[in-house]
Amino acid sequence: MKRTLLLLLACSGAFVPISCKDYLGNPHPHPLPPKTVPALSGDLRVEPPNWWTGMQHNRVEILLRREGLAGYSVRLGQARGVTLEKVTKGDSPNYLFLRLAIAADAPHQKVPILFTHPEKDLAFTHEFPVLPRSPAPKGQGLDSRDVIYLIFPDRFANGDPSNDQHPGLLDGLARDSLLGRHGGDLKGVLDHLNYLQDLGITAIWLNPELENDQASSSYHGYAITDMYRVDRRLGTNEQYRELVGQCHSRGIKVVRDVVPNHIGNNHYWMADLPMKDWLNIWPEMTQTSYRAPTLADPYASDSDKKRFNEGWFASAMPDLNQRNPHLASYLIQQAIWWVEYAGLDAFRIDTYTYSDQPFMSRYCREIREEYPSIHLFGEIWEYDVLTQGFFADNQPMARAGFDSNLPGVVDFPLCFAIQEALKREQGWTEGVSRVYHTLTKDFFYEDPFRNVVMLDNHDMTRFFSAIGEDINKYKSGIAFLLTTRGIPQLYYATEILSTGLEAPSHGNIRKDFPGGWPGDAQNKFTAAGRTALENQAFDFTRTLIRYRNATTALQTGRLMQFVPENGVYVYFRFDAQKTVMVALNTASSERLLDTRRFAERLQGFRKAKDVMSGGVIPDISTLTLAPNSPIVLELMP
Repeated sequence: MKRTLLLLLACSGAFVPISCKDYLGNPHPHPLPPKTVPALSGDLRVEPPNWWTGMQHNRVEILLRREGLAGYSVRLGQARGVTLEKVTKGDSPNYLFLRLAIAADAPHQKVPILFTHPEKDLAFTHEFPVLPRSPAPKGQGLDSRDVIYLIFPDRFANGDPSNDQHPGLLDGLARDSLLGRHGGDLKGVLDHLNYLQDLGITAIWLNPELENDQASSSYHGYAITDMYRVDRRLGTNEQYRELVGQCHSRGIKVVRDVVPNHIGNNHYWMADLPMKDWLNIWPEMTQTSYRAPTLADPYASDSDKKRFNEGWFASAMPDLNQRNPHLASYLIQQAIWWVEYAGLDAFRIDTYTYSDQPFMSRYCREIREEYPSIHLFGEIWEYDVLTQGFFADNQPMARAGFDSNLPGVVDFPLCFAIQEALKREQGWTEGVSRVYHTLTKDFFYEDPFRNVVMLDNHDMTRFFSAIGEDINKYKSGIAFLLTTRGIPQLYYATEILSTGLEAPSHGNIRKDFPGGWPGDAQNKFTAAGRTALENQAFDFTRTLIRYRNATTALQTGRLMQFVPENGVYVYFRFDAQKTVMVALNTASSERLLDTRRFAERLQGFRKAKDVMSGGVIPDISTLTLAPNSPIVLELMP
């Protein structure tokens, strides 16, 4: 089946995913910010820089940008198996769209694209590489057998101080500022793969590593100014591909954080839009309402839907109009290019609901057609399962005739539920009962095991801070994260009890990992550099991750839960090999648990191994549960 590919050549020169307070800037700017990007020159910028033979996506729509380019005629030179099908002008006189068809049997080659002008001395040629595909792994996907480690690249480790500053980029090093760049980079991640492997991590997710050439707060990565270039303060495209390859050699997958909804206002497009409707432009600056339920609301007004979908996420982040077919193809092609180039395994899709939903359905479908095993999971920051599930793959109760093609979601409702369970003791709908009630709604998903489960992330108060820095509650949270259904995600430095409140600045929850910088007073990548309490947390987390990695019952086994009583929540994970019993006592006092209530899952078992201590409990007819603590048992005959 043929697909459409958009190639761009251009002149060179929330409850939100990032903090609105940190990045909104002037609340009432002109709809199109000042043109701060370099002026046009005679050079061409090529996006993507190449394509491959044998792709499903084998029809190429090329977008070219250069001063006065609409005055040029275009044809191909000698090319084997590649033909020029169509030429279309953009609204700007500096753009042309070309559509190429690449035959399935086309050899790898440099395709000459010839540009001629009525003034013959202005003619030029660009050679576009069509390359053979690499046999290296790509699009492997994620599933509930994986454990994800979420890394903020600028704040994890500085492996190459020489790239901390770059003369061609606006925002320089400012490690003493919460919102400044701190110097973490891809080399720092590469240098600590042994640490991650020892912890038991099977996948890493990096917050966006593409160029953010913004005047301030560029460290967060979500205001992209070049979709085909790794930010030079983090490294190079080649280093990114090397990192992926090194991860794969260790059995670690790599997740890319993709941002199809918006760009940074210093993106080169902002100096010269390819088409008038390239952005969602309003008479005056209009922010999104941040209210995704308007898309599911059967009573919603059209104006509310428009405000949510087409309003700008922040004034420094122009909102892309994916209803423009050329932009839509560009975004899909850019995603596919990075999978093929770097060998990526999964995408976390930022601000999923804010983009045009028919486009997102196409985006997910075409990526999955190219890479059938790839995993895609969307950020849908909602407190309600029904609203979140509305956007999930094959949701049977949502929109007739519409499928999002989104296999998984970041499970915010379950995150909020476990946090409440560890903050509030009792109640039929509060406390740990909220976890129970949240999971009872799993029928709303086609496959809830594809959801990514977390205790916190880069936009939330750190988990240890949220639970009052209580080590026993920490253990309960980690125990739940690693034994419930789904794909667990651990935010970097959670395992060493990192703290931080999201207010007044998100910089508080994106602190440097101690030991990641030359000259750091402490190195918490090592046991010797951690406190006794930090080592207790680290050892607990590592032990349970490693046990999970070796126990199919916790990866793909069935889940059975029992209605919580007296602040105690009990559930089982089981398959033909093992049965694991988990009990979370969220009460502030000791509980004596009579297990006769769980007879249907305890049949044939009389004793158990305590997974964390390794000791054997000879009689499990009653269990003593410490206050605010978990117990994880492998049942034995």
